[in-house]
Amino acid sequence: MNIEEKISRGFELLQDKDIDHSLDLAREIQKEAPDTPEGYYLEALIMQQLNQLDLSLSSIEKALERSQNNGVYLNLRGQIHMVKEDLEAAEVDFDAAIEANNVSAAHRNKVMIMLMTDRGSDAVAYLINRIKAEPRDAENWILMGDMIMKGGQGDKARTYYEQALKIDPDNEYAQRQLEEMG
Repeated sequence: MNIEEKISRGFELLQDKDIDHSLDLAREIQKEAPDTPEGYYLEALIMQQLNQLDLSLSSIEKALERSQNNGVYLNLRGQIHMVKEDLEAAEVDFDAAIEANNVSAAHRNKVMIMLMTDRGSDAVAYLINRIKAEPRDAENWILMGDMIMKGGQGDKARTYYEQALKIDPDNEYAQRQLEEMG
């Protein structure tokens, strides 16, 4: 198996929840191709799933040393900071991920940071702009539905979940939200 195949296989194993074999491949990749970021990124994802946040952070730092302006890596580091409740560092990373590669998940994470730091009206305005900019991104519609639902406006939230399902008919979360609404 060449390095690209090992990388691909490592992510497949992680997706299949075969953590041990995925981690073995991540470490093999690191040994065989120490200057590439993928082995460290894979390890960071694995450690995040295992809730080993310090190890995950260390691994994503190594990946970023090898690929400095990678928005996906910056977003992952931001997620780790967010879980560790270092919200300022998280927001810096999400902004950097947006700046580097316009990572959709980083936009959503930025909205979450705004909500966590009592900037709800900013979050709503930001998300409305995201929906206008990316109307085919079902996750933005779902996030807006969740925010509106928490605000006690179920009927209005329903329209956002329904729109998400028009874009992504197989989205289980949106389906479940609508089913729970009755």
